[in-house]
Amino acid sequence: MEETIDLLVKQVEERKGELIQLLTTLVSYKTPAPPARNSHEAQLYVADFLKNCGFSIDMWDLYSNDPIVVGTLKGQKSADYQSLIINGHMDVAEVQENEKWETNPFEAVVKDNMIIGRGVADMKGGLAGALFAVQLLTEAGIELPGDLIFESVVGEEVGEAGTLQCCQKGYTADFALVADTSDLHIQGQGGVITGWITIKSSKTYHDGTRRSMIHAGGGLLAASAIEKMAKVIGGLQELERHWAVTKSYPGFLPGTNTINPAVIEGGRHAAFIADECRLWITVHYYPNESYDQVSKEVEEYILAIAKADPWLKDNLPTFEWGGTSMIEDRGEIFPSLEIDEGHAGVQLLAHTHEQIEGKKPPIDVSTSVTDGGWLADAGIPAAIYGPGNLANAHAVNEQLDINQLIQYTKVMVQFIYTWLHTHKE
Repeated sequence: MEETIDLLVKQVEERKGELIQLLTTLVSYKTPAPPARNSHEAQLYVADFLKNCGFSIDMWDLYSNDPIVVGTLKGQKSADYQSLIINGHMDVAEVQENEKWETNPFEAVVKDNMIIGRGVADMKGGLAGALFAVQLLTEAGIELPGDLIFESVVGEEVGEAGTLQCCQKGYTADFALVADTSDLHIQGQGGVITGWITIKSSKTYHDGTRRSMIHAGGGLLAASAIEKMAKVIGGLQELERHWAVTKSYPGFLPGTNTINPAVIEGGRHAAFIADECRLWITVHYYPNESYDQVSKEVEEYILAIAKADPWLKDNLPTFEWGGTSMIEDRGEIFPSLEIDEGHAGVQLLAHTHEQIEGKKPPIDVSTSVTDGGWLADAGIPAAIYGPGNLANAHAVNEQLDINQLIQYTKVMVQFIYTWLHTHKE
């Protein structure tokens, strides 16, 4: 059987035209998010592809016209052999009309051994390589003893967590591989959570009363919510600096754990003292932290500042964290993913990469975020491993090195076969 797998690995090179065509087809489906709600046809294509490879299909809508596809190929001896989830997202970064693409971003072209098109690096290249690996194993008639689950999700680009729904529906495995942009590094990631901080006065005041609340003898204990939010912003900057000198994580530059005041909204109109102000923040945290932990730290610090203020102590800020969509409710969560280098799946993936590439893969952390955090949050050991680099993700004239796509697909053929033939511990 090892000879058969060796032949399949060689076929990736020999049939690279089919692999490129598969990626070209995926790119041709216009699935940018935003605007989203446009992936139905693309997901039907993946569902049919997996069905032709013997998978049973579960397909449901995350939002209208944006379905999730999960294909399951039951192993011959599921109870005894390791199982695997391959996870990827079909949505791609948005494309604006004024962007200067060399060609139509949804008509992939090959130039100088690079394939150019929206999503080739993030992350339809990873999807294509994984699907082609599955196709080669199926065509060879190889029966896999362990379960293989293929998740093609949507919503990753706008924080809609299609992968979370897969976990909530009970899809699990002994190891999960997220085929997202990693430049063939094996990666974990930090996390991201957004939140809204609101300052709200119980009373409203005409702007003509401002002198009475800011000058000696005015006698009016009141304040502008906008001006008080400036104190909150200052507190967030203090906490951010405190984190920068007290927290660290290997692979991240000091101070990567940031608190960004991204959007501020407040006031009614010019004849009112602002009675409400809302601040939208984005918090980046390290792989060994959780979104519950960091959001609690932010709340405790800001409330301590507010309780020391003569007006804010009676008008304490309130907090709303996370969200299910940057489009629908202006909020998102990306849990962190900490790599366990001693896990058998990580070790096998690294060994397989070394066999194919002739050198060990870097095992490090992504400076971006993926749906891999939701798998880790569900207790599934996981790693990010895919073709493409972050310099091309979301870029105009996004491109992917065809040689890297081929190498990735070879690794996937070997890894899927070997992991699903590995006895459970």
